[in-house]
Amino acid sequence: MMSMLFSANAQWVLLSTLILGMASGMIGCLAYWKRQSLMSDALSHAALPGVVIGFALIGSKNLPVMIAGAAVSALLGALLIQWIRTSSRIKEDTAMGMILSVFFGLGIMLLTIVNRTAGGNQSGLDSFIFGQAASMVRKDVTIMLFLAAVVILVVCIAFKEWKLFLFDPEFARGLGLNNRLMNSVYLAVLVLVIVIGIQAVGVILMAALLIIPSVSARYWTHSFKWMVILSAIFGGGAGMTGTLISTMGVGWPTGPFIVVASSALFVISIVFGSEKGLLIKALQLRAQKRQHVYAVMERSSAERGGGMG
Repeated sequence: MMSMLFSANAQWVLLSTLILGMASGMIGCLAYWKRQSLMSDALSHAALPGVVIGFALIGSKNLPVMIAGAAVSALLGALLIQWIRTSSRIKEDTAMGMILSVFFGLGIMLLTIVNRTAGGNQSGLDSFIFGQAASMVRKDVTIMLFLAAVVILVVCIAFKEWKLFLFDPEFARGLGLNNRLMNSVYLAVLVLVIVIGIQAVGVILMAALLIIPSVSARYWTHSFKWMVILSAIFGGGAGMTGTLISTMGVGWPTGPFIVVASSALFVISIVFGSEKGLLIKALQLRAQKRQHVYAVMERSSAERGGGMG
C-alpha cells in the first residue's frame, strides 16, 4: 500500500482526483443555484455512447478522442433536453430523465458490442461505468489536470459575472452581460468537467461529485463565495480520499469510494453545519424556548409585583 502511494504515477493520480474534485465542486455550485443538479446526472450518462464510439473509431484507448466523443454525446444530450422542453409540454426534469435513460441504454448496448470484438474486452472500457483512477497513465492524468485547471480558471476569472448571472439575470442583462453567452459557457464547463471525470469516477457516479460537495457546503455558509470555496475543498478531499481507499484493493472501482467519502462529508455537514446543521438548529430552538420561558417568568413576576402594589 505505502509503496504504491510513493510511486510517481500514484501521486499524479491523487493530484488529478484532487483537482477534479475541486473543479466538480465549483461547477456543482453553479448547477445548484441554477436548480439543474439533475442536469449533471443526465449529461454524465449521456456521455457514455460518445466514449464507446470514440474507442470504436480509433480501435484503441485514446483519451483525447474518447473525451471528444463524450463531449459531443453529452452536448447532444443537452440540446435534446432543451429541444424537448421548448417544443412540448414535457417538463425539464422529465426530459432529463428521458435523455439519461435513452443515452445510457445506448451506451451499454454499444459497450456490449465493442467488448465482443477482438481486443475489446481488454480495452478497459468497463472502468468508465464506475471509474478506475488506478488505470490512468501519465498522459491521461496530464490531460485531466489541464482541462480541470481550465474549468477552475473560468469560474474564478468570471466570478462576479457568475454571481450576476445566477442571482439577478435581469440586472445582469441591463449591465450588458450576455445571458445566452453565459448559459453556453456554463453548459460547456459542466460538460467539460463531466467528460474529464468519467474515467476516474465513472458515468454513473460522476453526478455525485458535482452535487454532494455543493449541497454539503450550503450547510456551512450563506455566502456564495465561501460556498464555492468549501465545495471545492469538499470535492477535492472526497476525490483524494476515495482514490486512496480504492488503491487498497486490486481492481476496486474509484467512483463508489469517492461517493462514500462525499456522503460522509454530507452527513457531517447536515449534523454539524454552522448555518443549517441539525445540531445548530436544535441548540437554537432550545435557546429560544429557554428565552421564552424566562420571558414568561419575568412577565408573571412583574404582574404579581404590580398586583401586590
